[in-house]
Amino acid sequence: MASNQYFGTDGIRGTAGTPPMTPEFVYRLGVAVGHVLSLETPGPDLFVIGRDTRTSGPLLQDALTRGLLTSGARVVDLGILPTPGIAWLTRELGATAGAVISASHNPAAENGIKFLNPQGMKLSDNQETAIEAYLASLPEGELNLPQTGVREDGNHYYALYLQDLLATQADLNLRGLKILLDCANGAAYRVGPELFEGLGAEVVALNTESDGININVHAGSEYARSKPEALAALLAEYQANLAITFDGDADRVILMDENGHLIDGDHMLAILADALHQQHKLLANTLVTTVMANGSLHHYAAEHNFELIQTPVGDKYVSDALLALTAESDPEGKLGLGGEQSGHIILLDKSHRTGDGLRTAVFMLQVLLQQEQPSLAALASRIQKYPQLVASCNVASKLDLQTMAPLQAKLDEIKHRLPGLVQLNSRYSGTEPKYRLMIETDTRHSTHELAVICWEVCDLVQRETGTPPGAKIEVLNVSAGGLVPRPEM
Repeated sequence: MASNQYFGTDGIRGTAGTPPMTPEFVYRLGVAVGHVLSLETPGPDLFVIGRDTRTSGPLLQDALTRGLLTSGARVVDLGILPTPGIAWLTRELGATAGAVISASHNPAAENGIKFLNPQGMKLSDNQETAIEAYLASLPEGELNLPQTGVREDGNHYYALYLQDLLATQADLNLRGLKILLDCANGAAYRVGPELFEGLGAEVVALNTESDGININVHAGSEYARSKPEALAALLAEYQANLAITFDGDADRVILMDENGHLIDGDHMLAILADALHQQHKLLANTLVTTVMANGSLHHYAAEHNFELIQTPVGDKYVSDALLALTAESDPEGKLGLGGEQSGHIILLDKSHRTGDGLRTAVFMLQVLLQQEQPSLAALASRIQKYPQLVASCNVASKLDLQTMAPLQAKLDEIKHRLPGLVQLNSRYSGTEPKYRLMIETDTRHSTHELAVICWEVCDLVQRETGTPPGAKIEVLNVSAGGLVPRPEM
């Protein structure tokens, strides 16, 4: 199947005010979505729409709504709400589809639109292709189509989502726990503090007042991964027991233990899989991760007697694998578990089909408090991660990596330079103009040795793609957290 022009692995994204993130395009997109998806469901159509806190959100949401109204549908405005909340309400309200206006962990200048099917999951490739085909069939110039549908205010559904989160672990009592909560000036700004205070914790809420442009700015889960020392200092300052950080749309969560060490997605997947396995609740006794997961998870799974399978990068593939497990085994009373290092964790059951950072945090706290002496540091110490770096660099174009001879030669060279190589993943981002390289080795290699290679590869890729000198390069120490500066040669 040919690649779509607009849809990537996580919807449509771009810089706000620049095609395709303009009101004109988004209106036409709404027309196409309303037409294509309304053909798949009988009776009156219902679309629910929510967004994060970006300045561009209301304008894009209005344009999308106007387009959807041309199909005669009811369009419910959920207001500012986490992506997983919109996904859950799409399913709970029996909507034809849901729409999320957010660019997740990316800067405020960017925005995106993701559509959800009636199960609260991403659209299929065929649906996205059909939408793009209908878009291409629309006449050029201004469309003057009658808006025969109805707008509705759906802000009151926020309480329904909060109630579901509070019921995640019915017997969970966080009294006596002091939590440092970083809401990234994003979609969790309200529901985050209300959830954990409602469960009895003392909450120190940070980054809960957005001005529309400060979402993810020196805040949130990705900032914690790149600058863990900043979060550790705040943890010590407030004398909190742990920290919980979300990204801009709150589908990701990263924790920090009492000693100031990061607990990322790999840690959480191992901890939750072991706990669910012991409770006989792990679907198909299997954990699903992507190829970017730390190799130590394979050994951890074997030692703790559950299976591990890996998918290509992207939560869509993790969800597909979990659904396949559901079809192959009895899901009654079980939870499907899968996710990514980034903290996008899916705890799949009949009602919850997407990753939810808030729900994941509640599950983690439940496991924590079941310990005789609750300690996040002790829980995380059970998995000893291999050295692993992920490099990310901006690119001016996405030339075929397979035909990029200098890159392929460099990758072959790396395999000889690193006899302890565990895994190597070279790819473009599915949502951004970026190249990414993941290198993981056993303990015979140092972080510095891996960093030298990461910078070499990024420099090469930027040259080969015609990227201007000085374009952004970041190398993240995934195992320990923190950005690795360019090594001095």
